[in-house]
Formats: sequence, structure tokens, C-alpha cells
Amino acid sequence: MSSSTSSAPATAPFENPRAVVKKLLSEAQSEGQGATVRRSIGRHELRNLDPFLMLDEFSVSKPAGFPDHPHRGFETVTYMLQGAFTHQDFSGHKGTIRTGDVQWMTAGRGIVHSEMPASDGVQKGLQLWINLASKDKMIEPRYQELQGKDISRAEKDGVEVRIIAGEAFGVRSPVYTRTPTMYMDFTMQPGSQLHQPIPAGWNAFVYIIEGEGVFGRKDAAPATAHHCLVLGADGDGLSVWNKSGAPLRFALAAGQPLNEPVVQQGPFVMNTRAEIQQAMEDYYYGRNGFEKARQWSSAA
Repeated sequence: MSSSTSSAPATAPFENPRAVVKKLLSEAQSEGQGATVRRSIGRHELRNLDPFLMLDEFSVSKPAGFPDHPHRGFETVTYMLQGAFTHQDFSGHKGTIRTGDVQWMTAGRGIVHSEMPASDGVQKGLQLWINLASKDKMIEPRYQELQGKDISRAEKDGVEVRIIAGEAFGVRSPVYTRTPTMYMDFTMQPGSQLHQPIPAGWNAFVYIIEGEGVFGRKDAAPATAHHCLVLGADGDGLSVWNKSGAPLRFALAAGQPLNEPVVQQGPFVMNTRAEIQQAMEDYYYGRNGFEKARQWSSAA
């Protein structure tokens, strides 16, 4: 909840920064009802990056959207970059997230919900899917919702960060991550540099929202908007240089791998094919967490 100009010492350059080991341009595809998303994680070139299952950059205008659909076995994190989305589920949870707001939804054993534009014009944002460990897949659903004004912030030496989860510049987010995760939105002014530690053993990636930057090595070729950069497992953290004449904005996410089998069938992510079959039957017959699914409609 805190805001800071950070009295913590500036992060020093790493002796061994993490390298960029894969660079992927997100491609537009249809999703939901008339909606367009740019998907990076979740495509065949990058099926998942344990514990991350999917990353979409969405761009949606009315009447398109994401009408009633189920989830089981993971979390969805929706971060609004522009506009507003209204969410409602079969348990009566309803709310609208606007520019800068975050909804961290733990689907657990079962959610049926809708996500639809709440204002005119184009609504833009990022949706990240984070896997749950087998022991957590059937927990009760829960939400963590933060308005933009309540997201932890820090700023130092031309670098501003909004800390959705984890810690940067000595400032920590209040969000609880069942699967240990860090998730941040950085804006770097021209000429600035960043050296952000990442816990050893965690998988990490960068998604560039706007501008261009040099990632990993100071002599690397610049990467531009809509690219997903997968970082190598070895190294102390992420090093970035903004050598351009315009601001650079990107998301950094890192998570502790679960090292468990991933079996996915659309909106259900479990550990075995039998569990997926069970999820599909539970949804169809309205049981084991989906009891309210058959008689509920967001349009009602």
C-alpha cells in the first residue's frame, strides 16, 4: 500500500545478469466473443513457463468480451492498462476494475464468470494465468482486488515501478501469492537503467508494453513492444537499459516452478487426464464446486 521514492540503495549492476534465452512476438488471435488478444505464453512455441500458463494482452471494445465461462485449478491475474472491465461470477461476486487496477482471482475448485467491457472505446490490459500446486487446485475460490491507488509504488533514478506482487526498491506488495510469484510494471525514462533481483531458481519473463529497451546484456539488440522475453535460469536478476529517446514500459513476472505435470483442457488445468475428465463432468453436472453453474447466467 506504500508509495516511496525509496531510501533503499540503488540496485548495483549484476556480475551475472540473467540472459534472454527466448524472444517471442505475441500474435493476435480471436478469443471469447469477438475479442482480440495478443498471446505469448500459451502458444505452441511457448506452451507454458512453470508456473505461468498463459499471458494475453487484450484489446476489447463493446459488444465484444468474455461471456460466461468456467475455470478450475489455477489463478487469473487481470491488470487493466486502459479502460474498464466488469466481472461477475456465479457466487454473486461482482465488480469493475479500471485503469491501473488489479484483480487476482484464485479459481481453485471452480468458478464460472464473465468479463465484459464496462466503458466505451478500447479496453486494454494483461491477463496472466498462474498455475496452482496439486494440493491447492481444489481450494475454495478467493479474490484479491487492488485499486490503482493502493498498488505499492517506488521510484529511483528515472525508474518507476508499480509492484503488483513481490518486492522492488525495498517496497513490498500486500498481495498474497499462493504460488510464490513476483509481478511488476516498470516504466523507465530515457537513459535510465535497472538491475532488479530475481530469486534463484525462479522462472522469469518480461513483456514489453510500449517503447524499446535493451535486456540482459548491454550490447544486446533492443526489443520492442508486444515481445515476450524469457530469461535464463542462471543469474542474479534482470538488467535493462533504456537507450532510446522515449519511455520504456514493461511487465516483469517471475515465479517458483511447481515441477508438476500440467494437463490443460481449455479453462481447466490439472495434473492428470483423469482430473481433467472429472473437471469436465463436474462442470456439466453441476457438482464439486460447480453447483451454481447450471442455473446462473451473468445476463440474468
